[in-house]
Amino acid sequence: MINHNRRRLLSAAAVIAAGSLLLTVTACGRGGPENSSDVRIAIVTRDFTNPYWAALRDGALAEGKARGVNVEVQAGENETDSTGENAKISTLAGQNYNCFGVVPVNSTNVITPLVPVARKNTPILNLDTQIDAAASQQAGVSYASFIGSDNLSAGRQAGTALAAKLGGTGKVALLQGIAGEQNGINRQQGFTEATAGKLDIVATQPADYDQAKAQTVTDAILKAHPDITGIFAANDTMGLGAAQSVRNAGLTGKVSIISVDGIQAALQAVKDGTLTGTISQYPYAEGEMAVQACMKLVRKEQVPPRVVAPIKLIDSGNVDKAISSFPRPFEPFDNPVAPAGSK
Repeated sequence: MINHNRRRLLSAAAVIAAGSLLLTVTACGRGGPENSSDVRIAIVTRDFTNPYWAALRDGALAEGKARGVNVEVQAGENETDSTGENAKISTLAGQNYNCFGVVPVNSTNVITPLVPVARKNTPILNLDTQIDAAASQQAGVSYASFIGSDNLSAGRQAGTALAAKLGGTGKVALLQGIAGEQNGINRQQGFTEATAGKLDIVATQPADYDQAKAQTVTDAILKAHPDITGIFAANDTMGLGAAQSVRNAGLTGKVSIISVDGIQAALQAVKDGTLTGTISQYPYAEGEMAVQACMKLVRKEQVPPRVVAPIKLIDSGNVDKAISSFPRPFEPFDNPVAPAGSK
């Protein structure tokens, strides 16, 4: 009788253990924070009035929804609103997020509000615009990965394309972004390198990535340099502002304009012939990649220290493909953070 009861107890224990093991295996299949619902991602960018940052937001939110991941995306009020952006980061830092992605206004503004995040050993992604490495290290902030485009390459592609359009010679103007902002610096450097000995840059003016300001700046440039035949704008909103100025001056078709970003309005302007081209940087894909990288980091999987987002020159030859595929790239690209089995 004792042996029979003992066998019954052992059998019950085995069933309980097997059940526990099954639950453990099932949980591991989804993961600890491996369970998608346990991945909580906060992304903060500059603003949503610029369609570029709105597209990054949309890509992140869409990928979060597709993967069953909690994603919150916030931003400042405008491109230069570092105070507002920092306030968003500080608020989110006190909440229960286990991965952060941040696009800075400049190379240092987000470092201080990220200190509490770093102290909790929460992985941080530096998105789109490089944050100063030395200042970050001094503050005790590190980044699991940088995800963004190669802006030197974008500038070089723009310079090569504009030089080809102008037959390898001519006077051009350059519209810069925000003073001290690294993406704009890199785009200008790449453009200058690609056009050295070919195009004569007769004017270089900042327009803060703002369309109205770019139009005003271009008005002044056209008056001071009526013989220019080309303009490079460091982003599309400035490119559209320059295009409006050129139209107002009756110079459409006489002054070629190439800009950077690949926003929808710029693609349409390329199709309409008011922009010569845009270097598309696919911010929607960048937002998707940020979520994918965060999912890996929360699950303790490896992410490359630098992930290069795709870029592509869009001109009259491929603009229809770009428009039909928008906001996604119309060609395959290498994505080292894509989930297994995805295309």
